[in-house]
Amino acid sequence: MAGENHTTLPEFLLLGFSDLKALQGPLFWVVLLVYLVTLLGNSLIILLTQVSPALHSPMYFFLRQLSVVELFYTTDIVPRTLANLGSPHPQAISFQGCAAQMYVFIVLGISECCLLTAMAYDRYVAICQPLRYSTLLSPRACMAMVGIITATTHASLIFSLPFPSHPIIPHFLCDILPVLRLASAGKHRSEISVMTATIVFIMIPFSLIVTSYIRILGAILAMASTQSRRKVFSTCSSHLLVVSLFFGTASITYIRPQAGSSVTTDRVLSLFYTVVTPMLNPIIYTLRNKDVRRALRHLVKRQRPSP
Repeated sequence: MAGENHTTLPEFLLLGFSDLKALQGPLFWVVLLVYLVTLLGNSLIILLTQVSPALHSPMYFFLRQLSVVELFYTTDIVPRTLANLGSPHPQAISFQGCAAQMYVFIVLGISECCLLTAMAYDRYVAICQPLRYSTLLSPRACMAMVGIITATTHASLIFSLPFPSHPIIPHFLCDILPVLRLASAGKHRSEISVMTATIVFIMIPFSLIVTSYIRILGAILAMASTQSRRKVFSTCSSHLLVVSLFFGTASITYIRPQAGSSVTTDRVLSLFYTVVTPMLNPIIYTLRNKDVRRALRHLVKRQRPSP
């Protein structure tokens, strides 16, 4: 009978924020508002980079792909989170549904890592090798960089582990670490898988981004004019902020020692990088990027009825 408990997995139970009932109502409306702003902001970035000829460069091609990833990323997480927050009781999710959510979550997270790295390379080529920009970042090269990297092996390793008959996840989504902690045996192999994935898809892209910006910084410092330095640095500031938000929260979540972590800390960090960060990205690029602001003003003027 004990063996059957490990092979028959009808559903997981997501506790969400059911232990913080006083905060569930306010959190529901905050998460809903943030989700709507995320949908609006990223959809606006996609629209602007499509219709504005001034935003048809490789930099904005990558920004459009990033916004597409953010839309799918939040839509994979937020609707179920809202359902959890809107219910006084923990919500059930099927074994297949949990695996699918984690799969999409991993694929889109990896895609965002790769896109942010490609955007850093774009800034490096534009500043350090401007004469080769059109060659190194041709439309074909840009499309090759945006190839989706699947996470089938990583997710299948976790969900091939034996779980208890009534698995309870003290989280609002099927994240890697909370699900891995539920496994009753064979966790070592998946822990190695998680650490390998962390190194490959977080630390290596981050190292490439840091390398790009070290070279960019060297090129900026070599400029004689202070005004030129400020102008060049302003083209990188938005990307640097987004990189700091994404890799900062991802590193804290997946690299920090798990022994000292708490369920509440895990949920707050996850809420930030799955809900808040996708909302901040289009705001950062809109407020800090003159080309995007100019394209937005132009689009608004076109929509106004002529007198």
